[in-house]
Amino acid sequence: MNTEAEAPEAAVAPDDRPDPAATMSYVYAVSRAGTALDTAASRLAGLEDGPLRTVTAKGLAALVSSVPAGAYGEAGIRARLEDLTELAALARTHHAVVEAAYAGTTVLPMRLATVYLDDARVRAMLEERGTDFADALGWLEGHVELGVKVYADPREAATAPPPAADPPAAEGSAPAPETLSPGRAYLRQRRQERRHHRDAYRAAGAVAGAVPDRVAGLVRARVAHRPQQGELASAAGENIANEAYLVPVEGVEDFHRALTGLADGLPGVRVEITGPWAPYSFATVPAAGGRA
Repeated sequence: MNTEAEAPEAAVAPDDRPDPAATMSYVYAVSRAGTALDTAASRLAGLEDGPLRTVTAKGLAALVSSVPAGAYGEAGIRARLEDLTELAALARTHHAVVEAAYAGTTVLPMRLATVYLDDARVRAMLEERGTDFADALGWLEGHVELGVKVYADPREAATAPPPAADPPAAEGSAPAPETLSPGRAYLRQRRQERRHHRDAYRAAGAVAGAVPDRVAGLVRARVAHRPQQGELASAAGENIANEAYLVPVEGVEDFHRALTGLADGLPGVRVEITGPWAPYSFATVPAAGGRA
């Protein structure tokens, strides 16, 4: 359940030079105010190893930590997001905080790099978006996110054992063909490689198309993400489908069972189920007045 993005207001003007000692408020997630989120805040560390706290308004609480204004202001955060090493470190900490909080209570993960000038601005955001947040929390209560990725790997298909050999020919049947010349053998190998490539992608596409039907009665919502490529695609083969499903907590095992065996007997096709996670794909609410 996503709300439409609003034009963000810059937390720090591009030409400003923040005081090195100044801090800003980084927001990880929003939940209902109460003991569960306060407990999570008391035992977690955020970015820059800073302690977490909650900022409350209208029965809601934001999970917040202070970050240096110089590093997380307009120029600083842009530099971090453009540096893959810095971005990975930022994402790991952000997600670790959200997951730890979600283990104790339903939370709405905020977008990566949601920063406010101070806690007063965070409180104003909660007051302004209180109804949206409360509705989203109610919609997500008791649900988790599961990911499903489908991969096509022609190389794996090419190395799969061939079908069982035919029984020996009866006596008097036609002789086996002569051994192929090197040139003909090469051409045949190339044809086989193209066939493996084509077959693997066709089979993976069919599997990806079958996933939504198999889990249709077990999920509340589905989001199709862009397949992972480049440095994001760490698994073997090519990711051709990358989907997220919002699943009731009590239905996680049924979800796994519904997809069991979907790629059996299909060399070069692999289905990967990830999670359960906090519902990033369904609950990331843009920050009004902050910068995401």
